[in-house]
Formats: sequence, C-alpha cells, structure tokens
Amino acid sequence: MDHFRLIDGELHAEDVPLSRIADEVGTPVYVYSRATFERHARVFRDALSGLDRPPHLAFAVKANPNLAVLRLLANEGYGADVVSGGELARALAAGMAAHDIVFSGVGKTAAELAQGLDAGIGQFNIESGEEGRELAAIAAARGVVARCALRVNPDVDAGTHDKISTGKADNKFGVPISHAPALFAELSQLPGLDLRGLAVHIGSQLSDLDPLEQAFGKLGAMLRELRGAGHTITHMDLGGGLGVPYRSGEVLPTPHAYGAMVARVTRGWDVTVMFEPGRVIAGNAGVLLTRVIRVKRGLNHPFVIVDAAMNDLARPALYGAWHDFDAVRPSGERMTGNIVGPICETGDTFATDRQTDALVAGDLAVFRTAGAYGATMASSYNSRGFVAEVMVDGADYAVVAERILPAAIADAERVPDFLTRR
Repeated sequence: MDHFRLIDGELHAEDVPLSRIADEVGTPVYVYSRATFERHARVFRDALSGLDRPPHLAFAVKANPNLAVLRLLANEGYGADVVSGGELARALAAGMAAHDIVFSGVGKTAAELAQGLDAGIGQFNIESGEEGRELAAIAAARGVVARCALRVNPDVDAGTHDKISTGKADNKFGVPISHAPALFAELSQLPGLDLRGLAVHIGSQLSDLDPLEQAFGKLGAMLRELRGAGHTITHMDLGGGLGVPYRSGEVLPTPHAYGAMVARVTRGWDVTVMFEPGRVIAGNAGVLLTRVIRVKRGLNHPFVIVDAAMNDLARPALYGAWHDFDAVRPSGERMTGNIVGPICETGDTFATDRQTDALVAGDLAVFRTAGAYGATMASSYNSRGFVAEVMVDGADYAVVAERILPAAIADAERVPDFLTRR
C-alpha cells in the first residue's frame, strides 16, 4: 500500500496534488510520501514480532540515502546498513546511533575501516580473510576491538537479475561456505576482533522465499557447527533482498510471510537476528514525476519523450526494469507508446510498446515504485545536473534535496594553466 492516489481526477502524494510540486519545484523530481515510509517501516518490524528476541533493523542506506529519509527511519527505530564511508557519515548525520550501524561491502578501504572504528559502529560484516586481518590490525593499533560478523556466501541462486544476485558461488561477496569454519576459527583468535556471528545476503528484489529459506538453513547449520567447535555466536545477520511489486497487480511474498518463515527457520538459534531491509521499505514510497516534452511519431508506435532520463532513473537502462507509468491527470483514453528520455543513448528507454494513459506534450506523468534505487543512482550524464527530491507530509511538502544544476557541477571543475598558456 502507498499514499499516491487519484483525488478529483488528479494524482496526489498524500494530500498534495503532483501538479503543484511540478509547478513549484520543476520536473523531473522525486516525490516521497512520509506516511508510506512510516507504514512500511512499521509493517516490516511487526512482521518479525514472532522471533525469539527483538530483531536489529538496519535500513540499507544504498536504497535511498537522503538525509530526510534516514532521519524518518531513525525516528522509527531503525539503524543503518552502510557500504561506504560516505553512507556511514550520512547515517550519523541523520541521527542514527553509531551502535546501530552495520558496515557491509566487499571493498572497505583502510580509511573506511578506521572511520567505522573511530565512530564506534555496532558491527563490521567481514567479507574476506584479508579484510578481517586488516581490520584486526587497525583496531589493535587503536587499542579497540571491532565487533564483527563473517559474511558467508551460501551458493544459493536467488532467482533475481544477475546484476543484483550476490549469493552464488561466482559472486564477489562473502566467504565460500566451505571455507567459513576454518576462517572463522582463525579470525576469532585475532586480538582486534570480536567475531560474534555470521552474515548472509543473497540478492535483491527476491520474488520467492525458497532461496532465502535455503540460505538461512545453511547459515543455521553453520551456527551449530561453530558452537560445537566452542565458538560463541550471539548475532546472525540475515541481510535483506525482499522484493516489491513494480507492476500493477503483481503479487510478491509479504513481509508477514517472510517474517513467519524467518521465525520458523531461526527457532532455537538463541541469537539476536539482524536484518537489512531497503527496497521493501522505500520502493513504493516514492515516484519520479516527469513532464512530457513532446510526442514523436514512430514507425510502429509514437515516442513519448519525457524530461526524466536514464541519468535520473537508471534501473530500466541497467536491468531492463519495469516501472508502471501513469498520467497525473488521466483522461480515460489509452495509447501504446515507447516511453523515452532525452539522453543521447538508445538505452535511455523506459518502456517499449507500453499500454499507458494517452499523453500529449506538457502532460505530467509518474514512474511509480521509484523510492528505492532511484535518486541514489543518479548521475550528471549529458551534463544534465542532478534531480531534486521532495518529501510530502499530509497537505505539506518540503524539498529534501535541491536540484543541482549543470553550472554548479561545472564550478567544481578547473582548466589547468598549461592549457591556457600559449
């Protein structure tokens, strides 16, 4: 459920007509619903009420790192799952407690490891023996101990797009499950580490619970093996990845179905179970509002050229991803068209042969389910600048990320003297 709905023939975000935002902020612009974010955060938490212990919830900052979004989720009791020093700084700036922050990612630099230690974060998810040994040395040199979990690659096919699958044997993430017991034993002896558990994450936008259950089952077996070898395990990080419906009418596993599966699989683990939800919280909480530049005659179907582009919403170009596309003021008439942006790439295509609301130049439309992996993946390709972001609260809204114009980006560039001398 979201809070984007037609009122008197016009699409609103909560109680704000989208045409008002377009007129006052311009397009393209991401529009987020506070009520939807809060509802999804609470639904996910409630879905895990059947666990033996209260879970640790860390929002995957990569899904939507906007400071207003992070503050909203901090107010809902969420910590952060971060994958860079920049995301760590954002989480802290948004008011998330350092002890509620988990630092994941396969390529943490020495500077980022030190940054996490100095901030006093709650957990590092170690992705290799090399990383674990480096972290131990940095921690020992500072006279501190890093709380850690070892990320295990369970060799489970998540059944999602190859570019967002992270748990197969040939993926770059984690430690092969066959190597994990020996590596856990080695790292647990290092003086700079408190290796307190295991972590797993097999992919994003999962539409089936079976791969997750397989992965969690393997993790549970390793938990028992490690305890049998004398290790103390207090935390198990089950990652994220639960998918959301991008197409109208699409049915995916609900958070409550997911929670029931997790409660069944983890019964008796006697640990704090940790989660890294991202898309399931943010996806349906945002739309990308755009305006039609013109409708161009095509060989088979017309091209609906909008002012949003692949630099604003990259998922269709990257993954062939689907986003429902709806008019802000639907007339009731329909058309078949190709929805494209102005970037000088054929890949700047959002949809082909799409049945959609009839549109003409100047009309407003939205790409739905754009609250996750939208603005966070934006670029300035074709010198277009960065898209603005807005958050709606009932009948009010605020700009939570200013539009960064091409001139501002150019101001950060320099022409060296040797190119100006004659």
